[in-house]
Amino acid sequence: MMIFIKLGGSLITDKRQERSFRADVMTRLAKEIATGWNPNSPLLIGHGSGSFGHVIAKQHGTMQGVHTPEQWRGFAEVATVAAELNYLVADALSKAGVPVWRIQPSASAKCRDGKIIHMALFPIKTALKHRIVPLVYGDVALDEIRGGTIISTETVMSYLVDHLPVQRIILLGEVPGVLDEQKAVIPRITPQNIKQYQSILGSSEGTDVTGGMLTKVTDMLELVKLKPELTIQIMDGRVPGLLHETLVNHTHTGTLITAQ
Repeated sequence: MMIFIKLGGSLITDKRQERSFRADVMTRLAKEIATGWNPNSPLLIGHGSGSFGHVIAKQHGTMQGVHTPEQWRGFAEVATVAAELNYLVADALSKAGVPVWRIQPSASAKCRDGKIIHMALFPIKTALKHRIVPLVYGDVALDEIRGGTIISTETVMSYLVDHLPVQRIILLGEVPGVLDEQKAVIPRITPQNIKQYQSILGSSEGTDVTGGMLTKVTDMLELVKLKPELTIQIMDGRVPGLLHETLVNHTHTGTLITAQ
């Protein structure tokens, strides 16, 4: 079973403090992945940019478009700090024993009005074939209409879902799942019941240029509509041992997003 794991930017960084990496959290998660992952199950890991990319991207309005010389300098700066965080994540995973390969989305991604229309698949497919774990991340990208833009980790993963036989996506954040008005975890969200929850889904705390929980859930619902066999799990990355337990025993802690 092919699995995608997304480490939320708000989980591995402090999104309220620029370029603040939570090394202790990342080290723990890396160890849980290393001990919980079955190498016979192809794995791809992605992570958000958190306080590294989002703050600078917001300052320059990179998500909306890149046209002026100042905006292009901002575009390059966002790419640099996003790659900086990616190195820190890769280093933690590698030290824990996960055979990761850093794959830079902006090196090949081409967008049209914020949507990826092309990204190189050969490196990722080759890595998975040889039990290497591709590591992707939220990054900048060239765009036919906007000049340049930001692509979130979910956007990258959504593109890859169309081209890879992934069956499970685990999204780790700073919440125990998607919460209702009473702050209780919603066990399952489907295309059939999403309307009753739309008004209570807010944004994540801190700066996030790619949208909050509503955007995340909406994007993931589109994926399960296109790929009904896919199961997406939004869960708490703050609880020690929970990711390991989820990988080993396939538990469904948090909120499941499914086609039915």
